[in-house]
Amino acid sequence: MYNLGMEGFEVKEIQAKTILSKSTLKDADYDYSCNPYTGCRFACVYCYASFMARMIGKQTGDWGNFVYPKVNAPELLDSEIKKLKDKGKGKVIWFSSVTDPYQGLEAKYQLTKKCLEVLLKNDFKGTVTFLTKSNLILRDLELLKQFKNVDVGMTITSTDDSISRYFEKYAPPVSDRLSALKTLHDEGIATYAFIGPLLPHFVAEPKSLEKLFQRIYEAGVREIYVEFLNLSPYIRTRMKKELTSMDRDIWQKFYQSQSGVYRETLGIEVDKLVSQFGFKLRMDETLYHKDMN
Repeated sequence: MYNLGMEGFEVKEIQAKTILSKSTLKDADYDYSCNPYTGCRFACVYCYASFMARMIGKQTGDWGNFVYPKVNAPELLDSEIKKLKDKGKGKVIWFSSVTDPYQGLEAKYQLTKKCLEVLLKNDFKGTVTFLTKSNLILRDLELLKQFKNVDVGMTITSTDDSISRYFEKYAPPVSDRLSALKTLHDEGIATYAFIGPLLPHFVAEPKSLEKLFQRIYEAGVREIYVEFLNLSPYIRTRMKKELTSMDRDIWQKFYQSQSGVYRETLGIEVDKLVSQFGFKLRMDETLYHKDMN
């Protein structure tokens, strides 16, 4: 299937060669990633994964305008999961590292759902972890409950739906994500929030950052990741293309966010709020992509 949809959005069904990718990151807290799709329609302007466009002959500016469902993902997973020792005991599979497993096309293709069913069928004994911006994950709540070790994270960068829409163009509004986190928590699913990237205005508006932490806490979340903005050249180029209406003063804040002084100042505020709300800060520090790379 090949389809150019609204505004040139490209959907192409593909056959993948493998579906479990072993982590190569130093100090990563997962062993394998599973990406049922190539590309992501949410088109977040700050997305670090936009570099993946170059891997298939596209430009980083094309990120968000194409999605290739790996239609054989469940069958591949069924084969590859059987190769793990002790049914994967002690291993962590992450959905997903370079796409959102619950982007809109998941409602049609159900590849993530089918992969969950494969893991359950094979009695996977490791941990399944998710990071998404979509409340569509609630569709699979009954499947999630069948895993002994599972946790679900939502990316939360603001408490304002208009801000989330500006930077995360086609993702569900942040209010829906916070509501989904609360539902998952109330249903007994372990949850976490990914506060990343930290938007630059938080240095000048610490109360906004406190409000963000407060809303996450009210959703029942007790563990968080926090990450500074990565403004690598390919991301900066993409953002300039997508955010042509952004005020010059705001752009200046984005540039300032790359300085060590900025990160130190904001890091102090993050540490205060982590202590204030009693969060567990995963990785024990506010992450910075360039350091991780």
